[in-house]
Amino acid sequence: MSVELIQGVLLAFAVIVILMPAYIRFLRWLGMGKRILVEGPESHQVKEGTPTMGGLLLIGVVLALFFFLRGFPPGGIIAPLATLVLVGGLGAFDDYLNAKTGEGISARQKMLWLVVVAVVAAYQIQDTYAIDRIAVPFVGTVMIDRWVYVAFAAFAIIGSANGVNLTDGLDGLAGGTLVFAFVAFVLVALLNEPTQQNLAVLCALIVGGLLGFLWFNVHPAQIFMGDSGSLALGATLAVTALITGQILILPIVGFVFVIETLSVVLQVSYFKLTHGRRIFRMSPLHYHYELAGWDEEKITLRFWIVGIIAGLVGVTLFLASINKLS
Repeated sequence: MSVELIQGVLLAFAVIVILMPAYIRFLRWLGMGKRILVEGPESHQVKEGTPTMGGLLLIGVVLALFFFLRGFPPGGIIAPLATLVLVGGLGAFDDYLNAKTGEGISARQKMLWLVVVAVVAAYQIQDTYAIDRIAVPFVGTVMIDRWVYVAFAAFAIIGSANGVNLTDGLDGLAGGTLVFAFVAFVLVALLNEPTQQNLAVLCALIVGGLLGFLWFNVHPAQIFMGDSGSLALGATLAVTALITGQILILPIVGFVFVIETLSVVLQVSYFKLTHGRRIFRMSPLHYHYELAGWDEEKITLRFWIVGIIAGLVGVTLFLASINKLS
């Protein structure tokens, strides 16, 4: 199985690297250039017009390679595959509107679609796996009501999608931190139980695809992931954690996404409460450090380091929980 995972990573990486140059030219021909917000850091204005919607190619390659390697139908992992397609489609439409009009889908419409997909995915996961308990690190498994689980799972999917989306603001930042998060869940799926081999393969393909994408996305980026990638991969990360039964280690593994989201929540809340005062120079958090004088590459690499450590801590907590059960 480990050989197949390595092959999946290498194959996805190679296919993305081969296809991406032509895909970038195609996006330029379509006029799919990113519109940079005036409210953002002034240094980002040079990125205006950089092709976006890179996540769409990544999703397409991952799905094609998964069915090539594992066949059809996909045993036991309909939820993450459907999430990639449905949330990726939402993100692609948002990327298209942003490139053509300068404005994407309204926040309310985007959230409505995410809620629908998240609730359906959460119900499908609970129904497929008959989940009635969740793993708590150092404690063991704890019983949970079916509908409480569905609500909690839907919240996790929405939160993860938005967390990755907020993190996708610097070249290579979201892509790199997602690599470490999915590597962690490759290990969790492998060690969890033999029936989750398909899930491990899917995560390995996503890791390989992200590495290929990063070849073109590191500073200075030739292409951006866009909402088609960040929303879809964030949601799929949460679905993966739910299927493995290790949803409570997701905030640890995805610690970068959590602090990015919290920085926005704190900034907005404090701004409203104090009628205009701010905690950070700008949110999400990576913009705060950029305006403080850190180079974009330094911020990205340091957040990557945090992502690596977070992934190691998350896997350690998982191992501690299964050792307790054994």
